Amino acid sequence: MRIIAGTYRSRPLKSLQGMNVRPTSDRLRETLFNVIAASRPSAVEDTVWLDVFAGTGAVGIEALSRGARQVYFVESSRKAATVIRDNLHSLGIEEGFEVVERDADTALKLLDAEAVRCDYCFLDPPYHMESAYDQTLGVLSQSQLLRPESVVIAEHDVKFDPGDRFGALVRFRKLEQGDSGLSFYRIA
Repeated sequence: MRIIAGTYRSRPLKSLQGMNVRPTSDRLRETLFNVIAASRPSAVEDTVWLDVFAGTGAVGIEALSRGARQVYFVESSRKAATVIRDNLHSLGIEEGFEVVERDADTALKLLDAEAVRCDYCFLDPPYHMESAYDQTLGVLSQSQLLRPESVVIAEHDVKFDPGDRFGALVRFRKLEQGDSGLSFYRIA
């Protein structure tokens, strides 16, 4: 696993062993950022990201590499949060991030209370936790974390459909690549 583009291009990232952590593949991350860049070439520069169920932090670190101003890594596993911190440290990233070591619902409510507003929110719960999609997308749809132009991206198993609508959040695009899918949502 490596950084695809930007300041830290081709630099390796550490991961955790076992099937509980399934980092977003290099190819799927590249597709994700290509879709975002298609809206405008500098679409990631100076943006704020939430990387929810962050795992190794690969998506958020990719965003930082491409010029994001701030990334909030939300991860409840202590081991995974340590890997995120190790990956950030190995790249020499000392600012522009916060690792929030809490479950997704609690972390999102805390960030909402701190008046955090994001441009992009990426969520990638373990595939076997299908109810986490409904719960997390529901919390996001009722929060002030999203701006009217914010985009929420959910990575999911290609055989699972997280749904078209969660309150004000409506899916506007769905991509499939291999065993994974990406669903893109925005406020309607």
